[in-house]
Amino acid sequence: MINVRKLCKQFDGVTVLDKVDVDINKGDVVCIIGPSGSGKSTFLRCLNMLETPSSGEIIFEGTNLTDPKVNLNLHRQRMGMVFQQFNLFPHMTVMDNLTCAPMMLKKEPREKAEKRAQELLTRVGLGDRGSAWPAQLSGGQQQRVAIVRALCMEPDVMLFDEPTSALDPEMVGEVLDVMKNLAKAGMTMVVVTHEMGFAREVASRVLFLADGIIMEQGTPVDIFQNPKTDRLKGFLAKVL
Repeated sequence: MINVRKLCKQFDGVTVLDKVDVDINKGDVVCIIGPSGSGKSTFLRCLNMLETPSSGEIIFEGTNLTDPKVNLNLHRQRMGMVFQQFNLFPHMTVMDNLTCAPMMLKKEPREKAEKRAQELLTRVGLGDRGSAWPAQLSGGQQQRVAIVRALCMEPDVMLFDEPTSALDPEMVGEVLDVMKNLAKAGMTMVVVTHEMGFAREVASRVLFLADGIIMEQGTPVDIFQNPKTDRLKGFLAKVL
């Protein structure tokens, strides 16, 4: 589904990503772990071209997103993204937050957009919160709404950029449960996370990114029980 080839990204002459090669297949749950400043979020943002690569290629469903002739907005509709901050529109109800993009970008009738939004809200345990305002929700509830907002566009892949890092500890579980259910349903997911338990339980593959390089990748058993490099061993010693 996504093929990354020799992806490089530099900021002011500093190399943040250095010739990264990754293949992400349909149904994969790829968790990206590594120390702060290693390029994890930059990599994720490059996947949907929120950051423009300095060089390399990103092929999404057969289309090279780095081609300047490509209509990026069209392809981003099939690539949902959930950020650290919830980024809900504070002046709009939950339902309006969920339906504005399908109605504006996909020209869906309101009735169809609201029906899907209500079904998804119910799936994440917020079926009675459609008329609420974002400020009336807890952080965990707002992040679940943010996930539903991305799902309302019926994406082919979901990108998560440390979706629990801005939450109080007691709210983390409710968001991770939603993500686990998505994984069980077969959603293709790329997740930058500090939640090692989630990566160990849900990931089909784990990438260890450090110094802008994928130093190791493999199954959760490979990464967490049989690390090969001293860098990964040292990282795990600090976070586990």
